[in-house]
Amino acid sequence: MKKLAAVPFVFLLTLLFGQQPPPAPAPTIEEYEPRAMLVVPKTEVPRAKYPFIDIHTHQRDTTKLDSFLKDMDRINMRIMLSSPVRGSFGARTKQFIDGIKAHPQAARFASMTNIDYNGIGSPGYGEKAAAQLEQDIKNGAIGIKVHKNLGQTEKDISGKRVPVDDPRLDPVWQMAARYKIPVMIHTADPKPLYDPMDKYNERWLELRLRPNRGDVGAGVSWEELMAEQHRLFARHPKTIFVNAHMGWLAHDLQKLGEMLDRMPNLHLEFAAILGELGRQPRNAHRFFVKYQDRILFGKDTYNVDEYPFYFRMLETDDDWIDNIRKYHGLWKLYGLGLPDDVLKKVYYKNALRLFPSLPSAGFPR
Repeated sequence: MKKLAAVPFVFLLTLLFGQQPPPAPAPTIEEYEPRAMLVVPKTEVPRAKYPFIDIHTHQRDTTKLDSFLKDMDRINMRIMLSSPVRGSFGARTKQFIDGIKAHPQAARFASMTNIDYNGIGSPGYGEKAAAQLEQDIKNGAIGIKVHKNLGQTEKDISGKRVPVDDPRLDPVWQMAARYKIPVMIHTADPKPLYDPMDKYNERWLELRLRPNRGDVGAGVSWEELMAEQHRLFARHPKTIFVNAHMGWLAHDLQKLGEMLDRMPNLHLEFAAILGELGRQPRNAHRFFVKYQDRILFGKDTYNVDEYPFYFRMLETDDDWIDNIRKYHGLWKLYGLGLPDDVLKKVYYKNALRLFPSLPSAGFPR
């Protein structure tokens, strides 16, 4: 009798039940979006509890003011303060401010100006830049916005990098002190973007999705840029500084608090860093209460639909909140639940104090 060859078991199953579909590929980290089983209350906060002043927007087009006003009224933004990113000084600043002044609700808008970096290293540069700033102030600018190009990409006439604390800019900071106008300064970017893109980097996903973000260093370390910025604050104690994005130190509130204790001229705004505060809600709550006179509201990227996220984070103690952007951190957030007296200072009182030319009409006492 002829012996039958052994038939693989998998083959027999295929004959019996038909071709089996291949297993689905595992999701990548970019695709992974788990749906939490957790059921917790969610507080909708479409409108800020108190009228607020956003000191960190980047508007330059006065033809959009009517559209902005509709947005502002919907979310309870009383005043929008434009902080242009770069290249807005002189005629460009004057044109924008003149456009604001011509609007029937001009009191709802204001603008900062930028520094003219052209010619750093040439004779008399500092005095010339300070004179331009003085003219911008006389034309209606109520502050200076310093962007991260200072320290990273700005070069002097010899092609060398201009440090954040370059003494050739001292006349500008002295002019700001003379007129008591705040300097809102954005130096560098979050520290992980300067670190190796490896399995230990908690912003790995951002570097994966936006590779150009890993080029922010431009040959200078995060630590060096921060040291330059902090030396600048200390060297000009009479100049009012507002450290944008909490100086990218919201991950280390102890260090940030020590800076505030040493430097009474320093203030903070929290655009784009609620993801850092929301993962340490009790610590952040204590920080806001302790330094309630030193923190101002800022949003940065203008998207009116994102403001309720800020209101919810500040006003409620909700649990398990999604960040605006997944790549800002693979963790959930928790509301800070700030008391009313702190909210009022963060929303408007501190800004009215630092920018005294802003009208106080429409704000609670």
